[in-house]
Amino acid sequence: MKQVAPRMGMGLLVIVCLGMIGFVIWGLPSLGPMPEARQALISDESVQVGTGKWLVFQSTQDTPTAGLILYPGGRVDYRSYAPLARMLAEQGYLVVIPRMPLNLAVLGVNSAAQIIEAYSSVGIWVVGGHSLGGAMAASYAVDHADQVDGVFLLAAYPAESKPLTENSIPVLSITASEDGLTTVEKIRAIYDLFPKGTKWVTIEGGNHAGFGWYGDQQEMEWHRFPAKNNKIWLSSPSTNS
Repeated sequence: MKQVAPRMGMGLLVIVCLGMIGFVIWGLPSLGPMPEARQALISDESVQVGTGKWLVFQSTQDTPTAGLILYPGGRVDYRSYAPLARMLAEQGYLVVIPRMPLNLAVLGVNSAAQIIEAYSSVGIWVVGGHSLGGAMAASYAVDHADQVDGVFLLAAYPAESKPLTENSIPVLSITASEDGLTTVEKIRAIYDLFPKGTKWVTIEGGNHAGFGWYGDQQEMEWHRFPAKNNKIWLSSPSTNS
């Protein structure tokens, strides 16, 4: 019996180690960025792009007083959201995309805290993200309501354990009609996790991968909609309601 216990302990240790290695290998491969996203990372006369600790997009024409933090979707390269960030920066916002450990926002939920501290001159902050990134941004907003002035969710929703109804932060939820992962029906089933004043937007013809520039995404095989990458509608999301 004395020899069996150490062997069992060693066996469990090996299993745990193998599991951790498998998780790291699973998290390393990432989707994107597409050529359009790489091009959006180049500074020009209208937008200055910083590529240091975070991706930072800032208009060269205005000093931003409002900032937007965008958490990337799970296993998606954070550079894949550069075109969207650039478009928002052109409108005068400071836009920051943090790089998540293993491309998983669940491992970097509090990334917004460092960004907000680093840009203390910005008085208004909106946090959000795509898919898993949106869920983690919502979680951050619930825990730091004193720092956050708004939440935006792109094909995402808050966790049941941290509903956005706990405070009065304004929420914008944008979904896609042909999303095979975060379906419109799934969002409707959890309306009680959102505050009553939530702004709802559905992009007709869009899908899950279309919120970023990272190429096709394999969606659950039982879903009706194919994994396409629609880019046209994202250039002007406010026209879809």
